[in-house]
Order: sequence, then structure tokens, then C-alpha cells
Amino acid sequence: MEMRGPLIWVFLMCYSFGHFTSHNNGFIEAKSLTESKALQIEKKLETINKPAVKIIKTIHGEPYGCVDFFKQPAFDHPSMKNHAYHYKMRPLWQPEGMRKRKTNNTGFGYLWENGVGCPIGTVPIKRVTKDDILGVNLLEDQYKPRGSWNTITNDSNNVVHYDQHHYAVGRTKNIGIHHHGATMDLCLTAPKVKPTQFSSSRLHIQIGDDFIQTGFTSGGKSCYNSHCDVGMVNVRQDFPMGIAMKPVSVRGALKSHYASFGVIKDQANGNWWLQFGKDADELGFWPASRFRQSFGNLVEWGGEVYSASLPSPEMGYGFPPIKRLDYDAYAKRIAVLDGNYRVDRKLDYIEEFTDNSEGYNVKAVLESRIASEGHMILFGGFGGI
Repeated sequence: MEMRGPLIWVFLMCYSFGHFTSHNNGFIEAKSLTESKALQIEKKLETINKPAVKIIKTIHGEPYGCVDFFKQPAFDHPSMKNHAYHYKMRPLWQPEGMRKRKTNNTGFGYLWENGVGCPIGTVPIKRVTKDDILGVNLLEDQYKPRGSWNTITNDSNNVVHYDQHHYAVGRTKNIGIHHHGATMDLCLTAPKVKPTQFSSSRLHIQIGDDFIQTGFTSGGKSCYNSHCDVGMVNVRQDFPMGIAMKPVSVRGALKSHYASFGVIKDQANGNWWLQFGKDADELGFWPASRFRQSFGNLVEWGGEVYSASLPSPEMGYGFPPIKRLDYDAYAKRIAVLDGNYRVDRKLDYIEEFTDNSEGYNVKAVLESRIASEGHMILFGGFGGI
């Protein structure tokens, strides 16, 4: 069975480079769960499915619990014991040259059946079942997203498996430049994936041994949103993290569909904010205390795929790029916030990277013939490796 329907997701994991190890391929079957694993799953369910003021549904029928702001999963982290965060938090500082939020913004109520979202003082947390946890393999490390620099997956016997990640990205060169954020307009595609796979289009910021990712994923077989152990602090009562995004782009059509993303560090206090949409609405933040380093070393834009036990899935539209926006998956208008908190759209230190050109490819177009599209990363591939 193939799975479709991209999800918007954000992701943060605290792992050191090269410390990934292989695990058994495929899904964990309920009948084979050990008592210890079953207890882990129950604990995870309690962590995610906090008591809710009410249950509401998105326009696609997806259930969310309206959880008290101070009881959302992000506050379970040990570093949050003495926090001073509050429901109406917004960045204290905005970089010059980035999108500004409009004062007449109407919000995201249109994404909900009730036309509003959750009550003031609560945030929507997607309801998770036991099958969901088994499906995304939250208890295993190898299924979780990574950057193209974090590619070690060999097991202790150096056995070669299909259980690996593949990448086609444009990325900043490792030349010692500090980054305090990045942005993009990301094409929304729906690559074909099977139940033990995911295919993502995303922005990745490496922050020492930690990283933040944001973007779309088909298949949902990855740790994202409040499913993660180290989650983002949600500040919106009307945005459903994890909602299926529609419509998707069609290869060769005159018009493609895309969404705008930004991850920006607040110069005033060091918190990393997620921005979404044409008006750069702030959805939430990762506290500065979560990171062992205060700046990003590397940034990349493009595709990541994973397959547990089958040949790898499609990326983007399922075709390698041909340098045409109507035929290529893309991240356009890319930019970074540099070490001096200035917006850099020139980005003359980007390199193209794919770990397997037989399955995937990437083209960094830094001299766009369409000035309004800015610099672009075009990516995609058939997979099957």
C-alpha cells in the first residue's frame, strides 16, 4: 500500500554526529512487543496525549486535544522546570529584511471544523494512538530525520542494508560561518512512499551536535511535532502542527503550490522561532537552554528519504531536476541570517550534495533568470536504491 498526503512537521533531536546505529528493519509488531517496550509506549502516550480541555478536529477530520499551554509536552523537559515562558510570547527582536507579520492577520481558524481552533490559553496537540507510535517507530533512532552530514548507519557487523537515509540538498560549505536562522519557500509535493518509508522536503539547521528541521513529509514515518522527546513550545491556539497539507503540486502544471518557512534565532534571548506562511507567523520556539551551542554551523535545503527494508522511495516529484520550476521540486527564495544577524540572500558558499546520484539529484540555481524567485535549490529522484 502506498501512502500519500504531506504533513507539515517540525523536528529537533539532540544527537552527536556519527552516533547512529542500525536496528531491526521494518515496523515493530504489537504481538512481539516485550513488556519493557510496551511500558515505553504507554509512557510515550501519556507524555503526548495530555489531558485536554476539549477535543476538536481539523477540516480533514484529524483529532487534536486543546491542552493548557503550560501542560504541553515541551514543558516536560528537565530544562523547563524554572521557565518563565507565557502564552502570548512572541520574539523580542526581528531581523531587518525578513518578512514582517501583518497586524490584520486573520489566523488559521479556517483549518478547523469549528472555524476557530482551540480556546485562548490552550494549544492544539495532535492525538496519538498506540498504532501511531508503532508506525513512526518513535522508540528507534534510525527512523528519525537527520542532516546530510549525519550519514553513519552501519551496524556492528558492517552489514549493508536498505535501512538508510538518502539526500539531495543544497548546503552551506563548512567554512566556519555562523548562522542564526534560515528561510525558504518550499514546493509542496506528494512523492509515493510505502508504510516503512518517508520522503521529506525540508530546511535543516545544524547547531553543533543538535539540529532543527522543518518542512513537509510524505508517509509520516518520522519523529515530528509533539511526538518528539524534545519538542517546540507551541504558542498558537489555532495552528494544527501535523495537519495534512493540500493542495499538492502537479509536475508540469502551470502553477505549483508552496509554503514559506523560517527558523530565526531571537537575538534578544537566543530562542529559535519557527515562522510559517506568507506573513511569517510565529508558531512556536525552541528555548535557547535546549542547545549546547548558540549558533548554527551549517544549513541545508532539499530532500531526505528513508526506507526501512525496501528500495528507497521517490523524492520530490519522483524525477531528477531539469532546472524548470514547473517540473522540479524546489526550495526557492532561500536565505540565511548570518553571524551578524544580517539577511544573506547571495549565499555564494553553497554546494550541491547527493549521497547517491543514481537515485537522486540536486541543482543549486544561484543565478535565477526570474529575479522574484531568488536563489533556488531544485531536487528530486526516482529512488529505488
